[in-house]
Amino acid sequence: MDGRGKRNIIRRLYDWVLHWAHTPYGTWALFILAFTESSFFPIPPDVLLIALAISLPLKSFRFALICSIGSVFGGLFGYFIGYQLMDIIGLPIIEFYGLMDKYEMIKKSYEENNALIVFIAAFTPIPYKLITITAGAFQLNIFTFTLASIVGRSARFYIVAWLIHHYGESIKKFIDKYFNLLTVVFTVLLILGFVVVKLML
Repeated sequence: MDGRGKRNIIRRLYDWVLHWAHTPYGTWALFILAFTESSFFPIPPDVLLIALAISLPLKSFRFALICSIGSVFGGLFGYFIGYQLMDIIGLPIIEFYGLMDKYEMIKKSYEENNALIVFIAAFTPIPYKLITITAGAFQLNIFTFTLASIVGRSARFYIVAWLIHHYGESIKKFIDKYFNLLTVVFTVLLILGFVVVKLML
């Protein structure tokens, strides 16, 4: 399938995901989306989280909690794919998303800063499924992986929920336009903070 075909499929999936915000099953859809996106589904749960939080701002943090739990459990499923089913499922998923060139780079990064790599991927626009699957394939410590996933995923989704809770509909376009940039900037500042602390010690 060419790039245009993949984009068309992803666009249709995006619209399909958003429609769940207008149904009685939005909360369940959010959990399932967060779970599947961590291992194979292409649409990030943020889009449905934003739509649900805007429709019910007082439940923004509840939606963020559901999203975080689903994503962490989905990450563990991705870990299992990499640990037990890398050749038959893991590699085809990574290849489908055009991430094979990142595979060896991630392996080297794990050897140096495994927890930080998981956190960065959990918080930023880096495809989280790449990290969860490769974490299992390279047998990253499961407790380190889970803790980093909980912190990174929760931070990401609760920031979105906080913005919606405080600013409502007016912040939606800002999040859509600048969310990726903001998460990258925040992560860079966080890493610099780690470096400074390490140098001071």
